[in-house]
Amino acid sequence: MMHIKAPGRVLIVGLNYAPEPVGIGPYTQGLAQALVEAGAEVSAVVAKPYYPQWRVAAEYAGGGWRHEYDGKVAVTRCPIYVPAQPGGLKRVIHLASFMVSSLVPALRAAMRGKERPDLVFTVAPALLGVPTAWLAARLAGARLWIHVQDFEVETALATGLMDGSGIADRLARWVENRLLQLGDRVSTISPQMCAKLIAKGVAPERVFEMRNWSDARFAPDPGGAVAIRREWGLTGKVVALYSGNIARKQGIEILVEAARLLKGRADIAFVICGEGPYRAELERLASGLGNVQLHDLQPATRMGAMLTMADLHLLPQIAGAADLVLPSKLTNMLASGRPVVATTEPGTGLYAEVDGCGAITPPGDAAVLAGAIAALADDPVQRERFGKAAAERAVQRWSKPAIIAAALEQLG
Repeated sequence: MMHIKAPGRVLIVGLNYAPEPVGIGPYTQGLAQALVEAGAEVSAVVAKPYYPQWRVAAEYAGGGWRHEYDGKVAVTRCPIYVPAQPGGLKRVIHLASFMVSSLVPALRAAMRGKERPDLVFTVAPALLGVPTAWLAARLAGARLWIHVQDFEVETALATGLMDGSGIADRLARWVENRLLQLGDRVSTISPQMCAKLIAKGVAPERVFEMRNWSDARFAPDPGGAVAIRREWGLTGKVVALYSGNIARKQGIEILVEAARLLKGRADIAFVICGEGPYRAELERLASGLGNVQLHDLQPATRMGAMLTMADLHLLPQIAGAADLVLPSKLTNMLASGRPVVATTEPGTGLYAEVDGCGAITPPGDAAVLAGAIAALADDPVQRERFGKAAAERAVQRWSKPAIIAAALEQLG
């Protein structure tokens, strides 16, 4: 098996980075800090934070590039175009803007003489950042590691952003496959996604599974959970919680449909915490439903309490998307020790992760989903059994120290 040289210096090129609270950003930051702890010198070329609100954070608005330190990680924040409604061509321009704005700082880092990187690590999305990372690696004489958090082109097809029939769509698939084959190492977050990399032409010996991990900052907080329940008027109710990005690829509207079917159950409350381009539409769909609450994404200091506040977690996904991305929010759902109710199909990665830790229903079937939620609401013993299994699975499969250790071994 090919091994990547243990790096003294690492350049990370990726669209998302903390302080973005959810999605890819926290994992890129976590890896960067772990590399520093292992003795590497790490620099990161990233976008200004904008996710999941889809607007640049106020403290980073305006101006051009910004240089700062995240602990010992030297971070360059690049200006990007952020559309309020990131669909179709606007999303492509958004991603392309990072490719352009990251080019100069990435190439400058690659040509620092004795300080040039030994490894260039890039994260997809945005796959359009791979050419920049590849060029930086070539100039530095470094290895290129591509890490795939989700398959952008196929996700766009699954969610209807692309219809798959045009020349442009076929070209996008071809470009995706060719870019992925540029990596000396290509990793992704589930066994099923590893198999998809191989199907796209990546040599099996270059493929590596590097999962996301549960966030230790979100440890269970029973006292805080009681306070949130009191604050939001949820005391005594069975709370079904969704927390995260609100976008079309989640298929989150099915939660509102299930809530409508269960509106006669005063003991069940649906709580949706999140932000994103589909938030306004979701609010419109939920209008008039007294059993649905929508709140902004909660800060990290309250996440442990909020996850503990739930009696069960909701994880919707549309049909056909389950093996294109494994939702990062699943890790913390499991670690909270609460059952998960997911919409997915047998044989998918998401099914394999949730099976035995909650209920699984077919994508798009709101009636079956509502029935599964009601059944768990009526069975606290089963909820406790599933919750215990979920916590155990989080330790077995989603432990940050074990995942980071395996990744560092690949660098040796």
